[in-house]
Amino acid sequence: MSIEQQYIDLFVQHKAEICRQSAPAMNELRDKAFEDFQKLGFPTNKQERYRRTNIAEYFESNYGMNINRINIPVTTDDVFKCDVPNMSTSLYFVLNDMFYQYKLPKIALPDGVIFGSLKDFAISHPKLITQYYGKLAKTEEDGVTAFNTTFTQDGIVLYIPKGVIVERPIQLINLLRSDVDLMVNRRVLIILEENAQARMLICDHAMDKVNFLATQVVEIFAGTHSTLDLYEIEETSDQTTRVSNMFVRQDAGSNVLLNNMTLYNGRTRNTTVVTLEGEGAETNLCGMAIADKRQHVDNCTKIDHVAPRCNSNELYKYVLDDHAVGAFYGLVLVRPGAQKTNSLETNRNLCATKDARMYTQPQLEIYADDVKCSHGSTVGQLDEQALFYMRSRGISEQEGRMLLMFAFVNEVIDTIRLDALKDRLHLLVEKRFRGELNRCGSCHKCK
Repeated sequence: MSIEQQYIDLFVQHKAEICRQSAPAMNELRDKAFEDFQKLGFPTNKQERYRRTNIAEYFESNYGMNINRINIPVTTDDVFKCDVPNMSTSLYFVLNDMFYQYKLPKIALPDGVIFGSLKDFAISHPKLITQYYGKLAKTEEDGVTAFNTTFTQDGIVLYIPKGVIVERPIQLINLLRSDVDLMVNRRVLIILEENAQARMLICDHAMDKVNFLATQVVEIFAGTHSTLDLYEIEETSDQTTRVSNMFVRQDAGSNVLLNNMTLYNGRTRNTTVVTLEGEGAETNLCGMAIADKRQHVDNCTKIDHVAPRCNSNELYKYVLDDHAVGAFYGLVLVRPGAQKTNSLETNRNLCATKDARMYTQPQLEIYADDVKCSHGSTVGQLDEQALFYMRSRGISEQEGRMLLMFAFVNEVIDTIRLDALKDRLHLLVEKRFRGELNRCGSCHKCK
């Protein structure tokens, strides 16, 4: 039996339960997504974009799936204390792939702003769901997106109406909790209308020492002259697999900052597709990965310049130790008519051991003649002369290595536009290089 067949049989047998625990507007896309999944299957490394990550292998294990939405016991006082010092946030939680309704912030969001369950939003605002849900995440183009759309029953939605500015950052904690090996299918829908502004931080944590597989699809709509900062921090466990697809559409004059940081994981594949559809849009796409042991981190990005006078800046950095494997595939596409495009793509990588492996493939496709575009990639090792100099000044080799690696990734941290979060990341990264498992804030799992 093929890897896909077990999930095909699962959906056929439990389609009624899956749909009953979701919303009609989400169910409308389910049958087409299922058909697309049957045609496409899971991506394998025979496909160019997945050469270094065989996604199909990730789904071979026998994972449980909470189709009937059984409540999983959690002691909130012990767990839900995750916070970033000196950064007052509106704090929300997702338990596996269900929005946690029982722990909500006391301070309300501005009038008209909606943050909460995607299923509930689909029931209360079916026209908005029909307008946005599934419009960027094309199930006919990717097997993981089709799989996620087939099995997703709930998710998170952030809706900000025209002209509203959300001053207080929004923080979302994704918690993985189970006594048995578990698969979760998360969905995130972010809608910013014209002149809306928001900042959002998403943290991934694993609470139990079992195997987790998380698929995630994120759709972001940035309206005309809107501004969005989205930070993702993954710090789970070496038994956690994450496969995430993010799709972004930017209208004229919008400004989007995306910063994805993998601090601790098992196996990770992140795909980010940004389409600059409106004139004068700007995107800043940043990423950082720290991996050791036999961890695997693969980032695949595409920035699609459709409109003229748009700017894109892309920076990804990896630090790989032990037998870790990293991969980066980045494409900047400048379409005909996208004149005055300004684009810079950079991927820099540090292999701290001879056994670490980095595969990098930055690309430019330009079909316009009045542009300023560049791309580059480097793979190197620690500066032995700098390390020798520090040791000659009484700094231990271990401390010197940590300082060099910290300085290397600091450029990515400095792109963060929240000072409190930037300070927190400096501390987290230092602890990571020292071999300490530390998550954010003062929660039970972080001490």
